[in-house]
Amino acid sequence: MNTTTAPAASGASAFDAGTLLPALEARIADLDEPREIRAATVALLAEARAREMAAIEARFATHPRAARETVRAIATLTDAIVTAVHHVATTRLHPQSGISEAERLAVLAVGGYGRAEMAPASDVDLLFLTPWKITAWAESVVESMLYMMWDLKLKIGHSIRSVDDCLRLGAEDMTIRTSLVEHRLVAGHAPLAAELRDRLWSELFAKSIPEFIEAKLQERAARHQRQGGQRYVLEPNVKEGKGGLRDLQTLYWIAKYIHRVDRAQELVDLGVFTRDEHLAFWQAEDFLWAVRCHLHLIAGRPVDILSFDMQVEVARRMGYDDSNARRGVEYFMQDYFLHATRVGELTRVFLTELESRHVRTAPFLGRLFRRRRKLRPGFADLRGRLAIADDAEFLKNPLNILRLFEEALRTGILIHPDAMRLVASHLDLIDDEMRASPEATRIFMDLLLKHGNPERSLRRMNELGVLAAFIPEFEPVVAMMQFNVYHHYTVDEHLIQCVAALAEIERGEHPEDLPLSSEIMATNINRRVLYLATLLHDIGKGRPEDHSILGAHIARRIALRFGFAQDEVDTVEWLVRNHLLMSDVAQKRDISDPRTLRDFAKAVKTRRRLDMLLVLTVCDIRGVGPGTWNNWKAALLRKLYQETAAALENGLEELNRDRRQAEAKRSLRHLLVARGWEARTIRNESARHYDNYWSGLPTETHAVFAELLREIGPDEIRIDLHPDLDRDATRAAFVLADHPGIFSRLAGALTLMGANVVDARTYTTRDGYATAAFWVQDAEGRPFAEDRLPRLRQTILRTLKGEIVAREAFATRDKPKKRNREFRFPTHISFDNDGSDIYTIIEVDTRDRPGLLYDLTRTMAANHIQIVSAVIATFGAQVVDSFYVKDMFGLKLHSASKRETLERKLRKAIADGVKRAEE
Repeated sequence: MNTTTAPAASGASAFDAGTLLPALEARIADLDEPREIRAATVALLAEARAREMAAIEARFATHPRAARETVRAIATLTDAIVTAVHHVATTRLHPQSGISEAERLAVLAVGGYGRAEMAPASDVDLLFLTPWKITAWAESVVESMLYMMWDLKLKIGHSIRSVDDCLRLGAEDMTIRTSLVEHRLVAGHAPLAAELRDRLWSELFAKSIPEFIEAKLQERAARHQRQGGQRYVLEPNVKEGKGGLRDLQTLYWIAKYIHRVDRAQELVDLGVFTRDEHLAFWQAEDFLWAVRCHLHLIAGRPVDILSFDMQVEVARRMGYDDSNARRGVEYFMQDYFLHATRVGELTRVFLTELESRHVRTAPFLGRLFRRRRKLRPGFADLRGRLAIADDAEFLKNPLNILRLFEEALRTGILIHPDAMRLVASHLDLIDDEMRASPEATRIFMDLLLKHGNPERSLRRMNELGVLAAFIPEFEPVVAMMQFNVYHHYTVDEHLIQCVAALAEIERGEHPEDLPLSSEIMATNINRRVLYLATLLHDIGKGRPEDHSILGAHIARRIALRFGFAQDEVDTVEWLVRNHLLMSDVAQKRDISDPRTLRDFAKAVKTRRRLDMLLVLTVCDIRGVGPGTWNNWKAALLRKLYQETAAALENGLEELNRDRRQAEAKRSLRHLLVARGWEARTIRNESARHYDNYWSGLPTETHAVFAELLREIGPDEIRIDLHPDLDRDATRAAFVLADHPGIFSRLAGALTLMGANVVDARTYTTRDGYATAAFWVQDAEGRPFAEDRLPRLRQTILRTLKGEIVAREAFATRDKPKKRNREFRFPTHISFDNDGSDIYTIIEVDTRDRPGLLYDLTRTMAANHIQIVSAVIATFGAQVVDSFYVKDMFGLKLHSASKRETLERKLRKAIADGVKRAEE
């Protein structure tokens, strides 16, 4: 027989066909029955494979970042298995003394297996190659091989084709053609494999280089779009995502297709990559393969999405430890994103090289429709890209690095990757002297302020390392992941997204959604201060200290270095220090409480600061990620801004309860008169309520309660469910006879239907009725659909009547999602007797779950605590519940011992709820 066993893929393993075949021959030597031969073969190979995989995994566990050795060792092991199976099939199951030319058979690895790169759960992709149409003997061999490999529980992808079939199908189908680029002989007739290789390159590949390149790049663009289009997706796909393994493989496919290289190292010799760029390629590939191998081993199956729960375990296996500032998983993901960024840079370099060698056309449409602007000296237009006219001259002045980005923004031309390459390799030119240059500051601030879309230059500067070189304080937050489900982006990308949001407002893109911010940006606001504060507001993250305080110190230092006037420096510092203040007050406090508004107005002090803080707060929320900004947050911020602006203009004495009560009663009286109510009935309605009722609700809700209370019977329960579209919520209003625990039961009934309570008020009338208003959203953060309201009403009524016991119903609904389990949210409970004139504010900050609000309010009711209002702010899997409460005598919780007892009971209720959820 003229068969050849191919050299095994080089790996760390000493296990190969040469060591396996003698043992296999000995095991089956005395067997004649095909079924027995197959069974003995499978048994020996299964045992050998399990033993060797265990050894590979053990070596990987001791060297958890040595992915290259691991993926090659698995490929080597697979080669040995395939070779052994082929040997048994051709020599024992279907032996032939003389094989004709037509009966030649070669077994080729294709795809990732062809590259000799296999993760623990990768498929085994095989091509059974024949000279012409398959013969009966070859068909029998293939069938026997497949059955044995299936019995070994291998995931086989296979095809049976002649050389002509491969050429024909490869020409028609790009997926098949790509797999053929990476074919490798494993066993069988070597000359046949060599014939395929020669004919592929001469008859197909060499004639279709531009077509193949464009197809691969289109696939890449479509793949990125499917994966979210962002490099900094917080649960990235290691294989298919932007900056992932498939991007590196695409470069390799194209390089091999054009240059017929077998290793990325050969691209250095061809002048495509520098040695440093090849090292980055090598390191990124090794890191990404390590991550993928760990994912497969943890899951026991092929998994490529680095989900939150997987990130923690992969980080642990790869040796990332927690520090006192950040978790190990955050350091791990920062490394992941840095590698992904480098992959993007390598892709740009490679594509430029293709353009320069005229095997790829430069992007075209932008050049066709762009109005040409004259370039400044030192720059050139190279095939529609902004290039450097003379590298040596450019590097004589470090300021030219910043001027490159300014020119790109001014002209709208994309920077040529060769120019990016030059900049990235000369970052050392950006030294202290250059950073202190007023001209450098001018250029940088012009990038922020002059051209209308600063995020373009900021993002490119960040990817190339220029931003961190010019502002060294920025470097720690580059690619820094925040391990929570709330933030969609890394810290640096979030800051750039915030600047982009600010530029959108200034361009007038959101006059209807953001009327106040749009008006403010149209006034004579200090744009320098606002843009710099927006860029720097989270620069203090990742350290043990409070990031707002540390960030304020850093921002002050940068503003001084930039030569800002003293009052500008002070304002930048104040904005960074207080960038969470307005958001926290709006989302975590009852802004109808005059004390809350007075304290906020005192903190802000001036209308100028209030204006800037509002715009910064809006940009900060909008920059968190898609869907984070909604009408509810807009309404809260708008109300807080308007009330505070009025107080700053007219004096804080405007903020008193008596004045607000009188205004609320007057507004309700006008509304009810317009609806035909008699004066006497209106007076009775006004007299029915205690003073605290009037300041906490809008006039429209007062009117709803007036209608619900009208002629109500002692045993009646009246409900009004109405979409409040201005707030992106459904308002649920209840009137029923008052009794202890009413708030808890209502909260339980609502959350059982999947409602997220975002705000709630409950009051008692003088004649003993509870009036409760809840604002709720569905799981998508929107008002409940009209067709869901009848069922919501029914569930509420059944719960209030005792037909549904909320505590029991939550037992099956409180389980945290698997992907959220690894988030750590230590419980913090605080009591504030100063934040309100007449209530104690209890703030509970902990992990969110459906039954949490019910558990907390039920515990308070059991301890005779009256809840007047609740404000619920959710940040991904974390929630901050703020309750405005009184004791059973209508007083604040002044007793320290009573507060400590209540805190213990609240913590126990939270812990019991978590335990119940995990059972």
